[in-house]
Amino acid sequence: MATLMIECPVCAEVLELTEEDRADLPVGEVIVCDSCHSEMEVTRNDGGEDFELELLGAMTTCPNCDEEFEVTPELLQAAPMTRAQDGVEVALMTCPHCRAKFELELADEAV
Repeated sequence: MATLMIECPVCAEVLELTEEDRADLPVGEVIVCDSCHSEMEVTRNDGGEDFELELLGAMTTCPNCDEEFEVTPELLQAAPMTRAQDGVEVALMTCPHCRAKFELELADEAV
């Protein structure tokens, strides 16, 4: 049975979908990345490599209060960009729940 490898557009985690998994994913179905909890809608599922997802929402969890929240375009616009210690560009996010600041690495296709 062939397995389709899909890269999450937010965290780049690889999602593995078997033919059996895909049989249960009609167009319009929403799947959630196990790693970053971003939601993606199935926009095409015609068999083989003919499969597409559209990002619905990028989710993250605050490392301070453990609350999950959506990373909206407005939050990203308000977040200053900086470089992490490893040289990767990150957004300095503010948690809407506890107001803690933390670094969030974004993939190129993020919100």
